[in-house]
Amino acid sequence: MRFSNLGSGSSGNSTLVEAGPAGRPTRLLVDCGFSMRELGRRLALRGVELGQIDAVFVTHEHGDHVGCALTLARRHGVRLCMSAGTWAALRRKAGLDESDAEPAFLQVLSCGDRLDLGALQLQPFGVPHDAREPLQLRVHDGQHHLGLLTDLGEVTDAVAQALGGCDALLLETNHDRDMLAAGPYPWVLKRRISGRFGHLENSLSAALLQRLHHAGLRHVVAAHLSRQNNTPELAAQALAAALGTGVQDVLVADPVHGCGWLDLH
Repeated sequence: MRFSNLGSGSSGNSTLVEAGPAGRPTRLLVDCGFSMRELGRRLALRGVELGQIDAVFVTHEHGDHVGCALTLARRHGVRLCMSAGTWAALRRKAGLDESDAEPAFLQVLSCGDRLDLGALQLQPFGVPHDAREPLQLRVHDGQHHLGLLTDLGEVTDAVAQALGGCDALLLETNHDRDMLAAGPYPWVLKRRISGRFGHLENSLSAALLQRLHHAGLRHVVAAHLSRQNNTPELAAQALAAALGTGVQDVLVADPVHGCGWLDLH
């Protein structure tokens, strides 16, 4: 099992997860917040084609996470997995008739569900965020577990429990509290970002990581950084302090380049 972030930030988010036989692995995208052309380009850099994606798990309906999901599903027969609330919001945005039957490619999931997808099992869990019914994800191949957590304003006990014992974590480190407070954003936007339904700031992400740290944790990736209200250095420092190690042990997902393949086996 391995994963690669294709890009993370307000301009678009997507993470590729792969497991199974080398000849025909199961490939899952967690979000696909890019155009078809851009998604295809980023996948090609990982040696993967659009038609080789088996499913997309959409965490919530915001554009930097949905992107070309509907187009990808229609053109390539890719399964779309999301909550009922996310689908309702996405259907409305796309101008689809609510009286129409649900498309065959849709898989509606709820917090606490388990979905077998080839060599992978998906375990979605709910988070506090200003979306219709947001879900984040734990995914595993029966042996190795990856936790993906972005777009939430606070860490609940349920969120921490959902990620316990993971071999790798991709964690939102959206903003530095002081940079946000001193920055140019209007007060209303600052309040939304820092609120319990907004985005996770560095120290809260670090506190969660300290709670989740264990001897088997192999990879930590800082993700969904704000270009205006954070820096890769601050995010890495916060998470490294939680691990009790150096910043070289924390990867930062870049908005343009993401991060390379990370193996869990």
